[in-house]
Amino acid sequence: MVDAWEAAVEAQIRSAQKRGEFDNLPGTGKPLPGRDLPYDESWWITSFLEREALPTDLLLPTPLQLRRRVEQLPAEVRDLHTEQSVREFVGLLNREIVDWLRFPSGPRVVVRPVDTEAVLRQWQAHRATRNTAVATAAPPPPSTRPRRRWRWPWRQA
Repeated sequence: MVDAWEAAVEAQIRSAQKRGEFDNLPGTGKPLPGRDLPYDESWWITSFLEREALPTDLLLPTPLQLRRRVEQLPAEVRDLHTEQSVREFVGLLNREIVDWLRFPSGPRVVVRPVDTEAVLRQWQAHRATRNTAVATAAPPPPSTRPRRRWRWPWRQA
């Protein structure tokens, strides 16, 4: 049974070769990529992350992901427009941290909830410096075009 199956597959390959379906394939005559590199058991994960342009932070265990998010928090809230949105963002992160603290998994890493008021003070200080920089910038030049007066076609002046 196996010999018949192998013979059928070989026959299909030979007929495809005769038709020229294997001619001019991309990569013909080129060495395999990564041939000289040592074997990596997680090669498929790294190739998937590179191909899909995903961040490698996804491979970290949960406590390390949370710590990284806490470290990047000032940069993430910097562009938020309202104090309420900053509070909500920090609240969501703190909720994730507390959920992990209730049922920890992965390596034992110290992760504590973030002080919302400290983040708000940093956000307000950054916002104040940004507003003063915008205020000291030169105002745009006034328009030199004359203002056009519209005339209604059915009205006579």
